[in-house]
Amino acid sequence: MKVAFFDTKSYDKIAFDKYARDKGIEIKYFEAKLNEDTVELAHGFDCACAFVNDTVNHAVIDKLCEMGVKILALRCAGFNNVDIKYALGKIHVVRVPAYSPYAVAEHAMAMLLTSIRRIHKAYIRTRDFNFSLNGMTGFDLHGKTVGVIGTGKIGRVFINICRGFGMRVIAYDKFPSEIDGCEYVELEKLFNESDIISLHCPLTEETYHIIDTGALQKCKRGVVIINTSRGALVDAEALLNGIKSRQVGAACLDVYEEESDFFFEDYSGHILEDDTLARLISMPNVIVTSHQAFLTEEALSNIAETTINNIIDISTKGMCENEVCFKNNTAQDCKNGRCF
Repeated sequence: MKVAFFDTKSYDKIAFDKYARDKGIEIKYFEAKLNEDTVELAHGFDCACAFVNDTVNHAVIDKLCEMGVKILALRCAGFNNVDIKYALGKIHVVRVPAYSPYAVAEHAMAMLLTSIRRIHKAYIRTRDFNFSLNGMTGFDLHGKTVGVIGTGKIGRVFINICRGFGMRVIAYDKFPSEIDGCEYVELEKLFNESDIISLHCPLTEETYHIIDTGALQKCKRGVVIINTSRGALVDAEALLNGIKSRQVGAACLDVYEEESDFFFEDYSGHILEDDTLARLISMPNVIVTSHQAFLTEEALSNIAETTINNIIDISTKGMCENEVCFKNNTAQDCKNGRCF
């Protein structure tokens, strides 16, 4: 098997080289993102490996099929950047549904603690030998209400972390399940009662801009918004306006709606052309990390191992439990065998 690996970073190669070598898979790494302009790089390969900000629309799918590429291996959980409906019957799409829920959930809590206890500001101050505590007052998490939207593997780990802090946990999920110490509520009640809202749901037509102007108006004044899932869950302009009006007390963002043009790249020394992102970063109560919640040694190893195994399963068995199919008018994991 020959794999064209797009949007490569140095940390990708370490784990993937290990597992690919052990399984006899040949990988060619490309720094470019996969899109209509770069898809030709996959010529002569059996598989294209893509990441969260690659664009796999119908034109890219058609070109991959024309060049004989049989597998699109996503080394991530999300697949909103792929036209799954169009891919059905043309190219097998596989993903990594769970690489380390702990990595993402722990990053969400790390951002929250950093924000409300002003850790990032304290670090900068003490580096300048400024030991004043003025403006550094935070608040206890104990006894606060956290609203968790999406209670899959990551959401459940985050809930357990919050319970460890003595927080009241309420949650919303289209498909609720039994979780100790967690009360499922309607979305409006979650907005009304939460001191902190953390997003752990996939991006779908239903969840697009689930946090918008209307949602923020229903929230407590000073609510803290955390998003480590997908950028378009939050209307960035609405969030910015909420921060400026003091309706939003703080925001912790590991993802951003228009991140594909900026995240994972070094733009220091350049003028940031996205005015909304620039204004968000300039706010004293906003923390932005560049989609790094997944970035732990354990997660990178799991991503590489699962991705390589997915490729092998499709190529040798013609089926994979992590294949994404379009069934019953929705994209979902195949689970029980081959999609086509």
